[in-house]
Amino acid sequence: MSRAAPLITYLKQLERGGQTHIRLDEEAKELLRSQLRAQRGRASPPIPLRSRGVASLSAGASTGVREESTPPSLPTVEAGGSTSAEKLDSLRVQAENWGPARSLGSLREAMVFAVGNPEADLMLVGEAPGYEEERRREPFVGKAGQKLDQILAAMGFAREEIYISNICKFRPALKNQTTNNRKPTPEEMNACLPFVRAEIGIVQPKCIVALGGTAAEGLLDYQNKPVGRMRGHWHEFEGIPVRVTYHPSYLLHNDSAVSEKRKVWDDMLSVLEFLEIPISEKQRGFFAGK
Repeated sequence: MSRAAPLITYLKQLERGGQTHIRLDEEAKELLRSQLRAQRGRASPPIPLRSRGVASLSAGASTGVREESTPPSLPTVEAGGSTSAEKLDSLRVQAENWGPARSLGSLREAMVFAVGNPEADLMLVGEAPGYEEERRREPFVGKAGQKLDQILAAMGFAREEIYISNICKFRPALKNQTTNNRKPTPEEMNACLPFVRAEIGIVQPKCIVALGGTAAEGLLDYQNKPVGRMRGHWHEFEGIPVRVTYHPSYLLHNDSAVSEKRKVWDDMLSVLEFLEIPISEKQRGFFAGK
């Protein structure tokens, strides 16, 4: 029996139990590479395992390791309940112990789901929870959230009228982490994307605003594309129009740049026009000509 056989058996047991990802040390990865080379009957280069020692379990694969070029399929998220609110509550419960996210080993424990009107016309999608969001278990409640509330008020919206979510449901972890944050990785966003997709399917907003480049990357798969090139026109996520604008934290870091505030406001005016909400002359004049 090959040295890799017990490991492969273990991986298949985890797969049958519904687990899709597992962290592997270098010895385990080399065992699986050797097994794959032996099965192919010829010398071949090492298969590329996922970064940070995370491998995905693949049904039907003899080694239990999926190659990097094929993205892993995630379990389907099914929401229970009859109303939109009940279905979203069902998603929230499932997200608490979502295996694909938990097994990455790079996200913190507290899950931050979403907030707002389950039948909203407008949905906002941000990046990931920060320190304050993790502490209060609600998206956009820190300084960036306060800036967002100001933008919504200028649009004529109360926070409770819209639906606010994040592309990643857990705060990305850092060594010796306090209030500092980092951008979620593509793997971390992909692990949470089934919930965002399910939320959109339940809420059925008329349009979505992606707040920042990370949210746009997660929704639209535009990797490393600057917000400045994505904003100014409409995109689409599964049939729903998407507008991309700067994250509120960008405005905090550029608080004196009126021109940047105007860019965000122009994006929000486009959203109001799309939703056929009347715009006053005062609203049209915000940050104009300064």
